[in-house]
This record gives sequence, structure tokens and C-alpha cells, in this order.
Amino acid sequence: MNGLTGISRRASSTTMGSNLHMPKDRSPIVKVVDLFCGAGGLAYGLKTAGLTIAAGVDLDPACRHAFEKNCEGHFEKTSVADLSSGQLAAWFEGADVRVLAGCAPCQPFSTYSQARKTPDARWELLRSFLRLATEARPEIVTMENVRGLAAKPIWLEFVGGLRDAGYQVAWDEVVCTDYGVPQSRKRLVLVASLLGPIEVPKAATGEVPVTVRAAIKDLPVLKAGEASKTDPLHVACRLSPTNLKRIQASKPGGTWRDWPEDLRAPCHIKETGETYPSVYGRMTWEDPAPTMTTQCFGYGNGRFGHPEQDRAITLREAAILQSFPKDYEFLPEGERATFSKVGMLIGNAVPPKLGEAIGHAIIAHIADVQRTN
Repeated sequence: MNGLTGISRRASSTTMGSNLHMPKDRSPIVKVVDLFCGAGGLAYGLKTAGLTIAAGVDLDPACRHAFEKNCEGHFEKTSVADLSSGQLAAWFEGADVRVLAGCAPCQPFSTYSQARKTPDARWELLRSFLRLATEARPEIVTMENVRGLAAKPIWLEFVGGLRDAGYQVAWDEVVCTDYGVPQSRKRLVLVASLLGPIEVPKAATGEVPVTVRAAIKDLPVLKAGEASKTDPLHVACRLSPTNLKRIQASKPGGTWRDWPEDLRAPCHIKETGETYPSVYGRMTWEDPAPTMTTQCFGYGNGRFGHPEQDRAITLREAAILQSFPKDYEFLPEGERATFSKVGMLIGNAVPPKLGEAIGHAIIAHIADVQRTN
């Protein structure tokens, strides 16, 4: 049992299965609709695992190119709250197995939002997700989100609603390094099925975590403020003269306490500054990266300093540390990369390698059902 919510993380054994008859003479056609799709991290991972991406839904038009180019599905610019089960049915047409996937905006549930005393209006997006699942009744539902969501009453409502609709549900907290993501990110993963018991993807056994060195060592060397001539996303933020001195005084894995006192910011000198040792920190080569955020391109926003070069990580390095492939396209050719826009797409993304692990778990589940049907 989860001590925070009292909900079992394992699939219920009392839930009725689906009446779906799997094809015996061929592999089933599995189609995915990705809600809150963003730049396509989850969808790309599911596609890499072998699923077909039918559509992605997001309010941000900046997501269109990345999703359609890399995930090869239709992009629908709209709010999930305005979607109907009829629209889902049209996108799912021809599928033997339908997968409704998504990652509702996580800010209301993150540790950065714990000071909020009232529920955020964006919590309603989870209810929209649940509504679409119970109305459209896709065979499989999967969701990824921040761990803090499991401590909220909305989680009881979401999981309970799926079970009431006949789904067998499993969920757990996972560590992304267990799935080949070079980043110490911890997330909440849920999978639910009308076909029978389903499991959260298992961690790869015997795998050594991918380090920062293995992920980004081969990228061209840059100075702060420089950009690669061949990759517009391999671009580093400028540093002020003071911040340049600070990063030069920073040790990999160290803190601002390593600096001479004249370089310390007023906020560090205050007692409250003692609780933020990783701000202005350098990554270490031999460890996975810290969690990528929407501000991970900024040296002062966390431990986002390059392990060796005197600059913050570039947008491309951040994407690779999220486990996007090195050639993933976030922008149409010729469009200039802006740190705020692309940083938002990267930081908000589901790591594709985690999506791929979820995809393999879904495929294994379907194969199980086929064998026993």
C-alpha cells in the first residue's frame, strides 16, 4: 500500500477484463493518442518501442513541429478539456488496441508548488483525462507525472475512477536512470488496462546508469555565449563577468561554498541560502545529470554548469540528458532557437527512454493477452 494515499500500487484482481478479441493471425495494430504531448518525449519513446502514434494534443503551437516531425502523428492544438471521445475515436480508427497516454502539466503537483494552499485550476486537466478515458474506453491508459501527485486527493479520484470503469491499474514511483536516462529524475508512472493485469515497466537488470560523460562528452567545445555552426540547439547562454568568475571557481559536484567570499551572492550569505547548495553548481562527468527543468540552460538555476567547460549546458546537451536522440528536431529548419521556448519544451518533456520502457511494457502485456485469449 502507498502510505501517502492508501491506494494499492498493484493491479486489482477483481476487475473484469475486456471483451476485445485479439487477432491471432497477425500482430495487433496499436495506436496511441498522447494528451498534453508537448515536444513528443513520451510519444517518441512509445513509437521507438513499436507503437503507432495517431495524434498528440497540446495547447502550445510551438510543439507542433517537434511532434509531427519526430513522432509522425497528427498534432491537434487544443485544450484537453475541450476534447470529445468522438475525436479520439476518429484518431483511433483501425486500431485493434487503443492507448490513451499523457502527462498532465505537473506544476500543481511539484515540490516547487507545495506552498500552494488551494488546488490549482490545472488539476481539472486530470479530470478531463479521466473523463476521456471513461468515455472512450481505450484498452490501455498510461500516465507519467511528478511523484508529488500521488500525495494529492486528485490521485485517489483518478485511480479510483479508472478502476470503477473496469480498468486494472498499476502504478509506482520509478527512477529514470533505471531505463537508460542519463538523469537522476524520479517520476510517477501509471498503466491501466481493460484486457487484464498489467505491470509498470521493470528496471533493466545489471545496467550501469548512463553518465553525463557518456551522454554529452563528444559534443563540440563551446564558450559561454557561443553556438555551434552545425547544430542551432548546441548554443550556450552568455555569462556575466561575475558569473564567469564563479563558474571558473566551481568544482564538479561542488557548491558555491567553494568560491572566494567576494563572489558569493547576498542570497548565499543569508541563512536561507544554506538550503540551496546546488545553485550555480557544476555537473560531474561520472554521474547522471540532475533533473532537467525548463530553466536548465541557465548556470544560476541549479546544478547546470558544464563539468569542464566554463558555461552552462546547451539546449542540445539538455535534450540529450533528457534522453532525446542527438538529431531530434525541436524547430523547423531555419528557425532561430530561443532559450525560453526550447528550454520549456525540453524541461517539460517526458524522457523518451522512459516512454520507450512504458511502450515495451504495453507490448509485452498485449502479447500476454494474445497468448491467453
